[in-house]
This record gives sequence, C-alpha cells and structure tokens, in this order.
Amino acid sequence: MNQTKKKFTFHVDLDAFQPASEKEKEYMVKMRPSTTFFKDGVRRLYKNKIAFISFIVICLITIMSIIIPIFWPYSYETQLGVQPGRPVDSSYNNLQPFEYGKTEQKRIEEGENIFPHLFGTDAAGRDYFIRVVYGTRVSLAVGFFASIIVLVIGMLVGSVSGYFGGKVDLIIMRIVDIIYSLPDMLMVILLATVLKMTLTPVIEGTFLEAIGSNIISLFVVFALLYWVSMARLIRGQILSLREQEYVLSAKATGAKGGWIIRKHLIPNCIGIVIISAALQIPSAIFTESYLSFLGLGVNAPMPSLGSLAADALNGIDSYPYRLVIPAIAISLIVLSLNLFGDGLRDAFDPKLNA
Repeated sequence: MNQTKKKFTFHVDLDAFQPASEKEKEYMVKMRPSTTFFKDGVRRLYKNKIAFISFIVICLITIMSIIIPIFWPYSYETQLGVQPGRPVDSSYNNLQPFEYGKTEQKRIEEGENIFPHLFGTDAAGRDYFIRVVYGTRVSLAVGFFASIIVLVIGMLVGSVSGYFGGKVDLIIMRIVDIIYSLPDMLMVILLATVLKMTLTPVIEGTFLEAIGSNIISLFVVFALLYWVSMARLIRGQILSLREQEYVLSAKATGAKGGWIIRKHLIPNCIGIVIISAALQIPSAIFTESYLSFLGLGVNAPMPSLGSLAADALNGIDSYPYRLVIPAIAISLIVLSLNLFGDGLRDAFDPKLNA
C-alpha cells in the first residue's frame, strides 16, 4: 500500500540516504595518522634545528666521556714520570701538546709506537686530555644527579603545597621565601665547607669514601637550597589543575590526596617538569664548576672541569691552553643544554603551541 509523502513531517526519508562509493569516501574523508602529545612534541623539536643540533652535541660529549677512557692508554691519576724505585723523571712535567718525555723519545727512536699526548701533560706529569675527558664525565654526572635530586624534592614539596593549600601551603611558602632571601653564593660556599669537614670522618671506611666528601656535600647543598624554584613552579601548576573536573570527580569518589597527586596532577604537568629539569642541569654543572674552581668540588686526584681550570691558573702565562680547554668544554656543555632546554620548552609547552 503506497503512502503519499507528507511535506511537513519529522520522519526521516531513508531513501534519501545512499551508501557512499569508494571514490566519494576518499574525497570526503581525509585520513590522518594517529598521533600523541609526545610525538607532536618530538616532531616540533626535530624542526627546531638549533635545539636538535644541541641535543646531538650533548649526546656526543656524553658518549665520548664514557667510551674514550676505556681504550685510552693513560689514566687521569697516573704520573708518567714516577716509577717505584727510580728517581722522578721531570721531563714528563708540563709537556706541550704532542710532545714526549725522554724515556718515550728513546722508545720512539728504537722503533716503538707511543700514543701521543694530545693536550700535553700537567705539572704532575699526568696526561691532560684524559683528565679533561674525566672532568667532563664528572661534571655531567654531577649535573644530572643534582637535577634529579632537585626534581624529586621540588615535585614532592610543590605538589603537597599546591594540593592541600591553607596552612600547609602558607608554611611551605614561607620556608621557600626564607631560602630565597639567603645569598646563594655565600650559603653554597659556607655549606660546602662545613659539610666537607663534617662528612669526611663519617664516610671513612664506607662505600661513600670512593665518591668523596666533596661530591656528597655538593649533593646536600642542592637538596637544601636549589629545590625552591622547582617547588614554586609545580605548586603553580597544581593550583590550576586541582580545580579541574576530573580532580573534583576523584575527590567525590573518595580518592585520597596522595593518589590524586600521583595519578592525576603530576602526569598532567609532567611536560613542564621535564623542561624545568632539563634547564636545571646546566645550572648544576655551572655550580659544581665554580665550587671546584674554589677548591670545594671533587676530591683530588679526581678532576672536574672547574678544578682543571683552577689548576691552570698557576701556569697561565706559560700554558694558557690549559685554562682555555676546560673553559671551552664548560661553555659548550652549558650552552648546548640551555639551547636544548629552550627547544624542549618550545616543543612541549602547550601554551606556546596554542
């Protein structure tokens, strides 16, 4: 039974809908590969040529500082002119680049191949190139682990302060203000000096003795003073995130504060946290360098770039390259890390990509 179509009706006319052909689907539907926030950020970081080159430089320096000491024939602490039961051969002291000591020259004349001293030797007859490599390794390791300490403490304190608010936030922020009011340089030098004398008898005979009291005191200084900026940053992020609907929903279902911080708040500000941690590494390296320059850094004979620069001051008129080489290494590492951190911020900060 045929029914006449009504002009004014809310019923859908199924005859008006026809299956689309394959050509029509290709024309109408523009397929895009699935992506994530991380993939988008990496793609933007790759397009930033300065940040990408800085990342390659950092990787090359790190890999070289790890691999070169494995096959290098000289050690950072071996004095080439000193042998048990024999007088000290002073010809190894203060060698110019690609120069050899008297014993090495005799061995070369006899047809033996001797590995050259690329940067010469220092006043104690130690190969300077391998000391620069070890100094770079120490500076990078200190900067990396110090930034982790700052990240953990700052994340913990900032998230607790931002989430709970009230008196908890008031007390924590006043402590932060007090630490901010202290003169950084003076407090760092004072704490490093006091902790060096305090920790030395404590760590004797333990596995920490191999690390050295100076390095441990340096980590303690970072744990006491340098977490405040990270804590403030994370607190600000938590304050804006805790009023979101998913946080209120979690509270309504009876979730505890610690669970909400771990599962909701920290993951949603992890991009800012990573960027801040990356920018904290060059600051830690620079702090370690000037403390080592003042004699409060790594324990001798372990070198760092700052201690190498300090030792070079004694012979700066005769051997200026000994100061220039570690200075260039510090500048290159800090500059590359800063440029890479800026690139991370440009790539992963949603506010800059809105």
